[in-house]
Amino acid sequence: MTFFQTLDRQGKAGIGLLMLLGLMALSAPLLFAGDPLAIAGEPLIRPFTNTAHWLGTDRLGRDVLAGLFHGARTTLLVALSSAAAALIAGSLIGALAGFLGGFADNVLMRITEAFQTVPGFLLALAMINVLGPSIPTLIIAISIGSWTQAARVTRAEVLSLRERDFVAAARTLGQGPFSIAFREILPNAFGPATSLAAVSVAAAILIEASLAFLGFGDPNSVTWGTMIAEGRSVLRSAPYLSIIPGLALVVTVLAVHLTGQALTRRPSSERERSNV
Repeated sequence: MTFFQTLDRQGKAGIGLLMLLGLMALSAPLLFAGDPLAIAGEPLIRPFTNTAHWLGTDRLGRDVLAGLFHGARTTLLVALSSAAAALIAGSLIGALAGFLGGFADNVLMRITEAFQTVPGFLLALAMINVLGPSIPTLIIAISIGSWTQAARVTRAEVLSLRERDFVAAARTLGQGPFSIAFREILPNAFGPATSLAAVSVAAAILIEASLAFLGFGDPNSVTWGTMIAEGRSVLRSAPYLSIIPGLALVVTVLAVHLTGQALTRRPSSERERSNV
């Protein structure tokens, strides 16, 4: 039985949507070569009224469909990169805190709690104000504001694992503390932290869109947040300019949520089948 067959309908729908979004992002330079910010035609062409611009144009005459495809690249790049960085950094910090214990644990957990007192969005906003808006700054800012949950989950798992028999056996065999931490404990503790991946990706998508909507996105890149923001000025006469990228955001977050829920349910369902 293949991996796809083990998923329920919601999981298949989520993965199918994510594959479609990934295909959009990868095919954007091929289908819409050139600068997506360049003027492509007359302004405010309505959707499905011009075969050269299927989803119309914005108030400056830029192609909406090209922006939607190139916006998928920016959204997925920022979301996946920042979520991966946050999970890796949080897991490493949590693993060190749980394994070393004592003074190191107290220091690392106090740092974690300090970061938790500041909302991730406000922290990202402050960093972008200092460093300037760009894609690398967005990734760093979002990941710094979202690593704490992974750290706490990993620490709790490490505190449980370090008392297990296989860790005691590794100590008996003469393995050093860092060897035990990275070979025996961290691979087993990283699994529960990955369950936060869907939440981290969805949160990163919304934070990136919110920052772009407020004008703190990369001015040289097309994002769905900037497309929604630019559509506000002509919302009554051309609501599609905000509705189309807004629907893209909703579909992306929904796809990530469905996939994450399906992957979370999958291990338990496999155990139930193995017990039957």
